[in-house]
Amino acid sequence: MGNDIISSLRPAIVMTILFAILLGIGYPLAMTGIGQALFPSQANGSLVRDSGGKVIGSAVVGQAFTSDRYFQTRPSAAGDGYDGLASSGSNLGPTARVLADRVSADAAKRRAEGVVGALPADLVTASGSGLDPDLSPEAALVQVPRIASARGLTESRVRALVAEQTAHPLLGFIGEKRVNLLAINRELDRLGTSPDR
Repeated sequence: MGNDIISSLRPAIVMTILFAILLGIGYPLAMTGIGQALFPSQANGSLVRDSGGKVIGSAVVGQAFTSDRYFQTRPSAAGDGYDGLASSGSNLGPTARVLADRVSADAAKRRAEGVVGALPADLVTASGSGLDPDLSPEAALVQVPRIASARGLTESRVRALVAEQTAHPLLGFIGEKRVNLLAINRELDRLGTSPDR
């Protein structure tokens, strides 16, 4: 009887060990190798480096920009704002008083910055992850007067920069138009602060 139990358990134990090695070690190593070979930048976090080689951010993870000289980010529900260790949405529903108060405060802040007309939703609402790196072109365009004034640039030049930095939907219909904030703010720094540059 003891031999029957051992002979019955042996295939289960062997298969468990085999699949643990195959799926716990082999498959992850194979996928990592393929990712590194075919998409090295994406596999390493889509890191963005300055001219000195120092990492200044990621193209796919948002970060907070608060200066008047930059395009500012949408609100973030991740920790204290754009905290990569606390990525999440707020899970507040449309009837939540806390959400309504926060959106009202964000709208008042945008109005105080000089934004007139309809406010794009992404300027007053957080994304699902709390780490969205993009804004809609409309949300970028309403910030143009503030940035042009702070940098001494013409509004037309800053609007042209938004148009240059607008990414279009994949294949013309997958996704939405978007502006990557890190990329456009780096371009702003390259432009400098005078209208003739």
